[in-house]
Amino acid sequence: MNFLSADRELTRHSYYAATAVRDARYSALEGEASCDVAIVGGGLAGLSAAMELAERGFSVRVLEAREVGFGASGRNGGQAIHGLACDIEVIEQQLGVAEAQRVFRMSIEALELIRARCTRFGIDADWRDGFLGVATSPRKARELLAGAEQLATNYDYPMHAIPRAELPRWIESPRYVAGVHDPKSGHLHPLKYTLGLARAAAGLGATIHELTPVTALDTRGARPVLHTERGRVTARQVLLAGNVYLQGIAPQIESRIMPVGTYIIATAPVGETLARRLIPTLSAVCDNDFILDYYRFAADTSMLFGGRVSYSTTTPMNLAESMRKRMVAALPALAEAKVTHAWGGFVDISMNRAPDFGRLPSCPDVYYLQGFSGHGLALTGMAGKLVAEAISGDAGRFDTFARIRHRPFPGGKLLRTPALVLGMAWYRLRDALA
Repeated sequence: MNFLSADRELTRHSYYAATAVRDARYSALEGEASCDVAIVGGGLAGLSAAMELAERGFSVRVLEAREVGFGASGRNGGQAIHGLACDIEVIEQQLGVAEAQRVFRMSIEALELIRARCTRFGIDADWRDGFLGVATSPRKARELLAGAEQLATNYDYPMHAIPRAELPRWIESPRYVAGVHDPKSGHLHPLKYTLGLARAAAGLGATIHELTPVTALDTRGARPVLHTERGRVTARQVLLAGNVYLQGIAPQIESRIMPVGTYIIATAPVGETLARRLIPTLSAVCDNDFILDYYRFAADTSMLFGGRVSYSTTTPMNLAESMRKRMVAALPALAEAKVTHAWGGFVDISMNRAPDFGRLPSCPDVYYLQGFSGHGLALTGMAGKLVAEAISGDAGRFDTFARIRHRPFPGGKLLRTPALVLGMAWYRLRDALA
């Protein structure tokens, strides 16, 4: 697909790539190999699974087409937030309240898992506690506060509700009319974290191969085989954790996700005084519009501001300037801040924004994790743990997610992107009218 070349070019300008040290390189696969579990994708989900499986005594090989953390895992907004990308009602309607509560508890466990791994493996990923959800209109404020009340009442997850009069104590912005603060969620440097997980996985015994794109998956024999440009791997079981980068090797699941471009800018450091004036808690911030803005101050006080999206796989024109204007509209005090980096890339979204985990119907020995829908920084790590539990013989928690139903995007390969573009135009208009 043509988005791959754009993705490669955009990622080159990442603030994260400029501020993380790649102190380990992993050789490409040459020739034939065999293992217990082969994992396609060297991002957070694949590396998490590799760690968990290697620690359980499985022989593991990770096949990464480019570099560890090249995809969304290493260039996202850095926000680790409770819950899923979809509203919890989506899970309630399909699985019932009790199972929805179980899913939500796993999303909180995912946050705890990040902290535990950083501590255990000495990963300095600039973690900071705190998430601030904000609303841009009275209607959105009602939705935000009602959602927070539901989580407190039905999911035992209280957050601090912030009425408009109290907002200046939390954020200096003219845009917002209400907010909620969650001290358990937080933010970090995603590439530093991903590289740290790779070091941990290798230290636990997993073999990682970079520059090893998988060209085909063959499930016709007794064991699945992954073919690469210069070799092949035979495995007892396979995990597909490449999301939008699987590129045709599993068409039966790829129709259920779509590549969506997301974009972020970084400013030069603005200093601790201004940063704390604008966001006193230095929490990550995200609004609840359908086409949303999300931002945070990095450890060096650079503002990282994301918000523009592309549903057509075409990079927006004048990306840095258009993003700067969005940033200044939310935080006018940053009008003079210099934009130093502008980058982006593609994430996978599902139709209902719920994560899509399961096994290939044609081969139950092939597991897959996809559909994180832009909310995967924490959940990817938990997903890797769940699939490791399933491969180890305890599939109860994995199968809770696997029971969530998903539909392919309508229109097939030719029409599904134009249909999505039209749908998103409607949501933009609805947000604007609100």
